[in-house]
Amino acid sequence: MKQIIAFGASSSKKSINKDLATYTASVIPNANALILDLNDYEMPIYSIDYENENGIPKKAFDFKEKLKLADGIIISFAEHNSVYTAAFKNIFDWISRVEKIVWYNKPMFLMSTSDGDRGAKTVLEIAHNRMSFGNPHVIPTFSLPNFNKNFDKVKGITDIDLNNKFQKALKVFISNL
Repeated sequence: MKQIIAFGASSSKKSINKDLATYTASVIPNANALILDLNDYEMPIYSIDYENENGIPKKAFDFKEKLKLADGIIISFAEHNSVYTAAFKNIFDWISRVEKIVWYNKPMFLMSTSDGDRGAKTVLEIAHNRMSFGNPHVIPTFSLPNFNKNFDKVKGITDIDLNNKFQKALKVFISNL
């Protein structure tokens, strides 16, 4: 069985991005999913001064170890002011200090969702540009607009056209595993 790490790149306790990532991991055949909560990895705001004085927090090593053991990574991005959430960016900054190859060149599936019509597409484009750099796999993306209208926790993506786009991207991710 493949080990999949999935998380919503948000610290919201009711994160719709975590819901989307969790659902996605649950539909991958022959896989065990480990759903991470960014709240479990809250660390001081990254700065070189903090790192020089205190070292890298243990939580950064813990997060990184989970990535290392995974066969694939699913991230659904929340968008704050058109970019990553502060919670995700801080974890990203810290884990990049543990080892240079942040995501271990693992197969990834990058998604985003929001209650708006664009589905957080801007942050998804930023994330894809950054995370595909140097990764040998084609990294599929999917944006789900109007989350509350187009998603059901049991049924998944309810809009037929959006579900077809999702399934196509999901197949690319699965083929990379």
